[in-house]
Amino acid sequence: MIKLRCVVEHITYQNEKNGWSVMKVKVKGYDNLVTLTGSLLDVPVGSVLLVDGDWRVDPKYGQQFVAQSWGEVMPATLYGIEKYLGSGLVKGIGPAYAKAIVSRFGLETIDVIENDIERLLEVPRLGKKRMEKIRDSWEKQKDIKEVMVFLQGYGVSTAFAAKIYRKYEKESIAKVKENPYQLADDIWGIGFNTADSIASKMGYEKNDPRRCRSGILYALNELAEDGHVYAEPNQLVEAATKLLDAEEAPVRQALATMIETKDVIADNDVIYLPPFYHAENGSAKRLQSLLADTSLFNSDIAAEPEAEYGVKSGGIVYDEVQQAAIQKALDSKVMVLTGGPGTGKTTTTQGIIAAFKARHMSILLAAPTGRAAKRMTEATGMEAKTIHRLLEYNPMDGYKRNNENPLEGDALIVDECSMIDILLFYNLMKAIPSNMRLILVGDIDQLPSVGAGNVLRDIIDSQQISVVRLTRIFRQAQSSRIVMNAHAINAGHFPNIKNGLDTDFFFINQEDDDEMVKLIIGLVRDRLPKKYGYPPKEIQVLTPMQRGTVGAGNLNIELQNALNPTGSSLARGGYTFRQGDKVMQIRNNYDKNVFNGDIGYITAVDTNERTLTVTFDSRLVEYDITELDEIVLAYAVTIHKSQGSEFPVVVMPVTMKHFVMLQRNLIYTGITRAKKICVLVGTTKALAYAIKQNTVSKRNTKLKERLNDNCLFYDS
Repeated sequence: MIKLRCVVEHITYQNEKNGWSVMKVKVKGYDNLVTLTGSLLDVPVGSVLLVDGDWRVDPKYGQQFVAQSWGEVMPATLYGIEKYLGSGLVKGIGPAYAKAIVSRFGLETIDVIENDIERLLEVPRLGKKRMEKIRDSWEKQKDIKEVMVFLQGYGVSTAFAAKIYRKYEKESIAKVKENPYQLADDIWGIGFNTADSIASKMGYEKNDPRRCRSGILYALNELAEDGHVYAEPNQLVEAATKLLDAEEAPVRQALATMIETKDVIADNDVIYLPPFYHAENGSAKRLQSLLADTSLFNSDIAAEPEAEYGVKSGGIVYDEVQQAAIQKALDSKVMVLTGGPGTGKTTTTQGIIAAFKARHMSILLAAPTGRAAKRMTEATGMEAKTIHRLLEYNPMDGYKRNNENPLEGDALIVDECSMIDILLFYNLMKAIPSNMRLILVGDIDQLPSVGAGNVLRDIIDSQQISVVRLTRIFRQAQSSRIVMNAHAINAGHFPNIKNGLDTDFFFINQEDDDEMVKLIIGLVRDRLPKKYGYPPKEIQVLTPMQRGTVGAGNLNIELQNALNPTGSSLARGGYTFRQGDKVMQIRNNYDKNVFNGDIGYITAVDTNERTLTVTFDSRLVEYDITELDEIVLAYAVTIHKSQGSEFPVVVMPVTMKHFVMLQRNLIYTGITRAKKICVLVGTTKALAYAIKQNTVSKRNTKLKERLNDNCLFYDS
């Protein structure tokens, strides 16, 4: 075993799941940077590492040092001190000030900051305000040093240690000692595997009840990530036992204890995490209660003569189905309006609004995402809010609108309902008063919500709610190949892929993955902007998968290099974020008021403060270096993440390399995101395969059954 002291220069690759990393490090005595590999997750650039390991020659990548164990140490060289100070760990010092400070104080730099910080005023252009900021940050660093040293003994990186300290502060060591698995519950970014690694180093046995409990919760959360609201007991025990590599008996015992302590809820022989149980059960009861309140229909509103909704402004006549839908909305307490592209959902919604307005009803409009709400506003001429904004959510108080402080109005119309998961739906239902009408609009054939549940489908399938399905494709929509091909695919037919000058749908054959990447770059950067005038920022690449050559991860790196190769930047986790980059938020952050799937642009990068600013629909949101794991590049995004969004131009690879994900509703969803132009790149074999795959993965949900259970039937 060899000891290697090094400074992290660049992170080439990191696997977020298992922590395996490839990085370039500077080692004394070596002219060139050394490749370091091993389990080094979240080690930031600038860190000084003391690594135990061995040299190895990889047949493909050449000589590298493979780490067995490592720890972070304070830097002892001028180079190391400069890198350390410029890494963003100390607020007020970026790379430029780090260079200036080290140039002035040399090897005494750390001692000066520690014991005589006012001497920093000797550094040119470093004023008192910045010095005070550095002092505060350094004092905080001193506070967490003990925590850092303790955690590093268990292989926890600086960035994760900082997150742990922010959560628990001076109780950090006690909390970790008490139960390291609590980290996975409390801190985003620290998953079960990280917590389990710490616990293992602390001597936890495989069958430890705390470990079994954490494994069960992890398995339930993993199922929720896949859309399931609950787990079958045997399914859960099997998943947890496999994850933990533990014996079945202690896992079953831990589950029984968790049921007793209400850590999980057993209902009708299935297991729920408490929030999902209350959300599903509560949503059903709220819907039933809403349907049961018929006082509305004894009101003056219902007794008024039928509104003049047969003709729109401009003299366009609603067809019979649309007129029936508008009438159904007037007659129903709760109604679902569903249909594919070009079937007139927007037009019908406008008609429903006009009919409500004719009866002097006050109307609220909402959608799950900012983009969907913006489109709804543009289509109706009325303000539509995100559901979070409608419910007046803030991180401190939660949802201000609830059963004690309900929404005010006569009717609520919610668009893009296929995106709504069970937790959000429950919070919405809690805020709807008994005298309000509810209209749910969405395309049932799209992918279900990213979050757990299958709300819209379950409501339709329950047959307890009035449903209007729009199926006729309007004449103006029939001229769109995007619309016609989407419907063909949805019906299980191969689409018309004949290219031509007057079409909005193109298919380009390409089998080789590397050539496909080059082709996509050429389309986004050159061909489509030149031909149709759309700038690259209005062209969205959608892909079935995250991984692989034509997965979102690699395509983002390639597209960034092609479209935005230079400029001010910050690096984290193997990715570089530059000013001008298109990015996506990948978790709900209620403190920042940004949500999973929101797309924005990096409009400012501060390399001194190690922060960047992202603009989301005119809102400015700041991220520091430790928060960059919440965003990803979004030149390319997965089709799942594109729900609720529309883009002028969509480019979508379809290859057999994605066969695991190729499903009819996935391709349908991807195509229907395109407003003006859709280009598929790949093979007809892969497209045909996807169209045949219509076995939509079943989600474990019981909303349908709960709506039918003791349901107060409502005659629509």
